[in-house]
Amino acid sequence: MKHEQAFETLAIHAGQSPDPGTGAVMTPIYQTSTFKQSAVGEHQGFEYARTGNPTRSALEACLAALEGGSFGLAFASGMAATDTILRLLEPGDQVLAVADLYGGTYRILKQVYERYGISLKFVEAHSTEAVLAAVTGDTRLVWVESPTNPKMNLFDLQALAEGLSKKNPRPLFCVDNTFATPYLQQPLKLGADFAVHSTTKYLGGHSDVVGGAIIVDDQELFDRLSFLQNAVGAVPGPMDCFLVLRGIKTLPVRMDRHASNAVQISEFLSAHPDVQDLRYPGHPSHPHFELARRQMRNGGGMLSFVHRGGADAAREFVEGTQLFTLAESLGGVESLIELPAAMTHASTANSPFAIEPALIRLSVGIESVDDLLQDLKQAFKTS
Repeated sequence: MKHEQAFETLAIHAGQSPDPGTGAVMTPIYQTSTFKQSAVGEHQGFEYARTGNPTRSALEACLAALEGGSFGLAFASGMAATDTILRLLEPGDQVLAVADLYGGTYRILKQVYERYGISLKFVEAHSTEAVLAAVTGDTRLVWVESPTNPKMNLFDLQALAEGLSKKNPRPLFCVDNTFATPYLQQPLKLGADFAVHSTTKYLGGHSDVVGGAIIVDDQELFDRLSFLQNAVGAVPGPMDCFLVLRGIKTLPVRMDRHASNAVQISEFLSAHPDVQDLRYPGHPSHPHFELARRQMRNGGGMLSFVHRGGADAAREFVEGTQLFTLAESLGGVESLIELPAAMTHASTANSPFAIEPALIRLSVGIESVDDLLQDLKQAFKTS
């Protein structure tokens, strides 16, 4: 029986054998746009870099292994990955999505695909029953984040997958796994058809690359997505792939440190008089705390809360931190802070799903937690 390697080992080695030509331990950056053919149509597996590149192939194999899937596809951004999944749909098909989701996903659904004849339905309740009840005969794709961005709600992915499997016709099930990463949960093993990522975030981990990924288990889905990946061409360059591969090697140790820091910060925030509606899956106050314990390895590094002083106080707070950098994005080794309503989720401002203006989102980094706590304390004093 073949030994099944642990996640930590796969993160370092999956898809990344030493280079056969030189023995290089690190996957080389194949900075080339084309590949020599020995005769017409005869090549060594690569012919044009949009179609395939050895550095990208290594990343895609690694991503598939980490998510417990059969096939990985890398893209130039998380939104390019999202767009490629949506291109599987036909006019008249319905996307059923949770209302609490990344602003960029909401924007592409409402401002791009709805114009092309895709119908949309959003579910505000965070329960398996609510999602399943909203499925109709036209529903072709169910889109879920868990945890959601930025309210940190969770969904029971296995229960959703089991419920959707009983629908006729059965819709495809996509889970945006960016916040959790495959280290904390593996949606494909819980029954999802797609795990999608912004590799810009935790997988890259160092705020120096933009990328996206889709992982699937089904050969037919992979073939359709692979065709679109090549035909549309929103692929990452070899340097981007190298940087994500480099980041993935330390993903397990980083995620453990992110979570360890976030737990202590959530405890501090839960007791602070200026904080209301703390949302961290690893804190007992979270409404889905027990689900998080069952479905995720730990609570991760993302949390949000509402500043009791209102929108102005929240703005002063995020502008008053010194170690927490005021910036969009998340998942890097450094701590970031933002106001989603005015930043990452501004596209939802005039919708029924607008974000509370006083809600603050933290991406807790791997710095000394004592220094991070001190920074939050002084920021509260200024707001």
